[in-house]
Amino acid sequence: MSRPSRTGNNHRMTSEPLTSGPAPSGAGACPVTGAATGGPVREWAVDDLPALDFDPLLAELLAKEPVSRIRLPFAAGNEAWLVTRYADVRAVSSDPRFSRTALLDRQVTKMTGHMVASRAALNYADPPYHTRLRKAVTKTFTGRGTQRLRPLAQASCDRLLDAMEAAGRPADLMAHLHGPLPMAVVCDLLGIPGEDRAELASWPDLILSSGPGPESSRAAKAQIHGYVTRLLDLRAAEPREDLATELAEALAEGRIAPDEAVSLAMAILISGAHAVRNNSANMVYVLLTRPDLLARLRAEPELLPQAVDELLRWIPHRNGVGLPRIATEDVEVGGVLIRAGEAVYASYLTANRDPEVFADPDVLDFDRTGTGHLSFGHGPHHCMGAMLTRMESEVMLATLLARYPELRLAGRPEDVPFQSKGLIRGPRELYVTW
Repeated sequence: MSRPSRTGNNHRMTSEPLTSGPAPSGAGACPVTGAATGGPVREWAVDDLPALDFDPLLAELLAKEPVSRIRLPFAAGNEAWLVTRYADVRAVSSDPRFSRTALLDRQVTKMTGHMVASRAALNYADPPYHTRLRKAVTKTFTGRGTQRLRPLAQASCDRLLDAMEAAGRPADLMAHLHGPLPMAVVCDLLGIPGEDRAELASWPDLILSSGPGPESSRAAKAQIHGYVTRLLDLRAAEPREDLATELAEALAEGRIAPDEAVSLAMAILISGAHAVRNNSANMVYVLLTRPDLLARLRAEPELLPQAVDELLRWIPHRNGVGLPRIATEDVEVGGVLIRAGEAVYASYLTANRDPEVFADPDVLDFDRTGTGHLSFGHGPHHCMGAMLTRMESEVMLATLLARYPELRLAGRPEDVPFQSKGLIRGPRELYVTW
């Protein structure tokens, strides 16, 4: 059996049984009772892809083998399931029989050689513990909280573009806008003083990358942990209207523990700054390489919120897949039996391209309405910052469109360098002129 080759990748297929081992202690699961069924195991190297090309292996699996078995680059002696259809992704990400907590004591095949999130983080929590942690920061992520930050985001955007113009053309939007603005917004959200912000700028990239290695990631996490601990102590003494104050209050009232408070703040700082930087830059890259779409948004600025949502659906904003879950009992998904103790990945990227849900899913269509995309996840782990992310993207795009009627790439689209070995995809540089 063979499959089309993928440039730069070395995919092998084997027909070995799934070797996920016994169910984790405390997961309420029985041991694996037999070999898993399904097709051959796909060796998925997750190499860098050109620009925003959709991963051809994911496209193939969605079309031909929507519940499949994979091996990723690390812990390669193990295997995992991968589900790709919209309905199956929603089922796995919301079914309590699939546990994130059970990951903590497991060696599952994965994207990186180090643990990105803290063991106390939301990422590894299941309800009801997960629900309690999220409640500690719910107020900040309401519509009211997002609207409070919008004028601050707009002011930061205007200030950054003023500085970009003063520096002259051509200019790198990554350095002048997409990098500093999301960091400014998440610092406004947390209540980080202006004089401390430059110190934090490089840490999220070191943590959310498979390139620099585990030592750099651990060092960056230790630095952020120390800083956040000091910030929460400061806000306990000097409360303000920010997330650090909300966490300090929850900590003082005993609703969360110190490690939980720090982990929550770290997760928001890291993912908020890094993910929005790349997602927003990807949107600008798409618009500057699709003059028809750019012209339409200039002519119909009221379409921007809907366009942002469609860009979020269409852009493959990450490499590979995120964190898996462990089945705590036998569960059938997409007609395939997943045994207790086996690891399951759910691809939000492929769910967003499922032709059973989205007509012409590979077409970027600003008139698309109806079923919502899964770019922010689904179920208990749906991203808390979804409204904030949309707001930041709208501010950046609206300001660029209004301020620079002749905005364009300073070179050829194919010459824009994209970052290598990142978990989140995005341009390394984005030079423009106007």
